[in-house]
Amino acid sequence: MLKIALCVKQVPDTSDIKWTENNTIQREGVESIINPYDVYATEFALKLKAELKDAEITVFSMGPNQAESMLRKLLALGCDNAVLISDRKFAGADTYSTGKTIAAAIKNVLPDFDLVVCGQFAVDGDTAQTGPCIASFLNIPQVTFVQKFIDANEKFLTLNRELEDGVETVRVSYPSLVCILQDTFEPRRATINGIIAADKKEIRVCTMEDIGLEPEKCGLKGSPTYVSKAFRKISKHNAQKFKLSVDESVNLLREKINSVL
Repeated sequence: MLKIALCVKQVPDTSDIKWTENNTIQREGVESIINPYDVYATEFALKLKAELKDAEITVFSMGPNQAESMLRKLLALGCDNAVLISDRKFAGADTYSTGKTIAAAIKNVLPDFDLVVCGQFAVDGDTAQTGPCIASFLNIPQVTFVQKFIDANEKFLTLNRELEDGVETVRVSYPSLVCILQDTFEPRRATINGIIAADKKEIRVCTMEDIGLEPEKCGLKGSPTYVSKAFRKISKHNAQKFKLSVDESVNLLREKINSVL
């Protein structure tokens, strides 16, 4: 059986971002959604499970207790198990500390994993660092910017990955980690039976002690980087002051051109 660790993240709704005193994003009590790239990572894992027939998906998510609702939605889609990595000591973690924490949880819960699947980016940070950090702490090869898998068996995974100047085909053995890009397909929806089954499943919660980390090695204390200042850029460009039709825009542009000729 191929054992897949699917890593997903809840991100704040971009219209309702709030900041803590440490200039990190406040997550508790804020309306959240599943990270869009993780939707496609989930679809990748589910398609791989269907292709191999003998595979099991365990979903890992690091965040507050409210992330449990997201995990149940993924269980309803066809994932088999769910793990919530949650502890107040994890608050304020940067990508390095987050990668270390998730890797420790995978080692603890799924020590015989074959494949780790992540979204390429998280829209609340856009660093694309967490997946590679997890791979580094697990000491496994990684393939980033993956579009889709071409072939899969119990020994190898053949992938297409997007490059700046084209598409590269890569074959990777297990255990390994892949980071998935956004695709053009319509993500699947949960069935009624899937929702009922997901509601009955237990979601395992892992704290700092459960996965063997120390306070100074996780969260804000274990983060070598920090946000010194956070602000929302408000443009004062004149374009924000006008709402013009196409004809009005053409006439205004003509006037500007004529004034400099």
